[in-house]
Amino acid sequence: MFLLNRKYSGNTALIADNGLSLTYEELFSISDNIYQGLGKRDLVFCICNNTVGSVCGYISFVENRVVPVMIDSSMNREMMEQLITLYQPAYLWLPTDQIAEFPIEKKILSVFDYSLVKLTYKKSAGLHDDLALLLTTSGSTGSPKLVRLSYNNIKANAESIAEYLSITETERPITVLPMHYSFGLSIINSHLIKGATLLMTNRSLMEKEFWQFLKNEKATSFSGVPYTYEMLKRLRFFRMELPSLTTLTQAGGRLSIELQKEFAGFCKENNKRFFVMYGQTEATARMSYLPVEKTLEKPGSIGIAIPGGTFSLIDDNGSTILESEKPGELVYKGGNVSMGYAECADDLGKEDENKGILLTGDIAKRDADHFYYIVGRKKRFIKLFGNRVNLDETERLLKTIVSDCACVGNDDHMVVYITEHGREQEVQQFISSKTGLNHTAFEVRYCESIPKNSSGKTLYANLDV
Repeated sequence: MFLLNRKYSGNTALIADNGLSLTYEELFSISDNIYQGLGKRDLVFCICNNTVGSVCGYISFVENRVVPVMIDSSMNREMMEQLITLYQPAYLWLPTDQIAEFPIEKKILSVFDYSLVKLTYKKSAGLHDDLALLLTTSGSTGSPKLVRLSYNNIKANAESIAEYLSITETERPITVLPMHYSFGLSIINSHLIKGATLLMTNRSLMEKEFWQFLKNEKATSFSGVPYTYEMLKRLRFFRMELPSLTTLTQAGGRLSIELQKEFAGFCKENNKRFFVMYGQTEATARMSYLPVEKTLEKPGSIGIAIPGGTFSLIDDNGSTILESEKPGELVYKGGNVSMGYAECADDLGKEDENKGILLTGDIAKRDADHFYYIVGRKKRFIKLFGNRVNLDETERLLKTIVSDCACVGNDDHMVVYITEHGREQEVQQFISSKTGLNHTAFEVRYCESIPKNSSGKTLYANLDV
């Protein structure tokens, strides 16, 4: 088996918030049944939800060398249709109640709330033998660009995560993040290989049913992006009685140092573990973690490379940076680095273009203890009156006075979006004084909410400059 192991046959694999549960043995059987409906290696679009049916399809596909494209079920239908037309998958695995929305040839079978349907496309995809999975890139939910992941990528990352988090078959993680998102999917992979029990729910943190399910099923771990932790604080998480919850993990962007300290301090005082992590879809999911004992000592750090991976820094000329505290582009090397991108069906037959090395596009520095810190994004820089300005750093600075914001721009013009009406002039003066640049370089606009994708990342492309 690829992810599943027969020795865990009697363990409970999945529990849904509607009471449905499956053992690993039952998951094996359902996986085989779904594959019988396809009968061969092919391309299938998985329209994902955090449900038992959705996971059953994914498991069947990766276990039987069928290549799934993981798609958010809430994706704009026009965008989804464009992707389907571009990649021409032979099949869809989708919620049964959405079948009528697509031009299908026939329905092949149904499992719980999901169905396998055949599409009218006649051409079979030319799939590279190593290709196992396709994911949308962060923040590009309608983009034709997909990340090509191999079987080795998935296995290497799942095993590495399971190692540094000390995952065992007794774990019971609850699905906070969507499974089409690389971080959310990595939680599923790293727990299934260890025979753990996944608690499946589509409920949000704002619904009391989510918390009731978490308590009733005694969830042991909880994972989120920075936005998740901002919401937890507003929900007074620190006052909740959750004795079964022993591990909190965070990735998907930089958590504010203040929040990191608060959650790390809370976990230390309450005998829980808090892991800050860093990753990209292009590296399957995760590249680094900050050991629990360092969360208060090194706030803001992404930590050290995961087992099996290594980091280095390079300057603008591509030369390796050996000095401490000197910024450069972060380079990662490991078995979880993707094969590259696909932008059309013909790209699915491409060889591994990355060869285990990823130029992350993030600017980082390394301290004297060899712990890494992200200080910006290589492409998130603009020049204002000849001064190089980091848009990410500007956002972090602004979030000391506003609850949420987003910065975009081009040379000599930065646009700052805020969600607090009436504070535009105050914010403009603040950022002007902090940067020492004339206030005319900054335009502050009010918006009701900052556009974010389902994993909480800001959609900068949706903001006008």
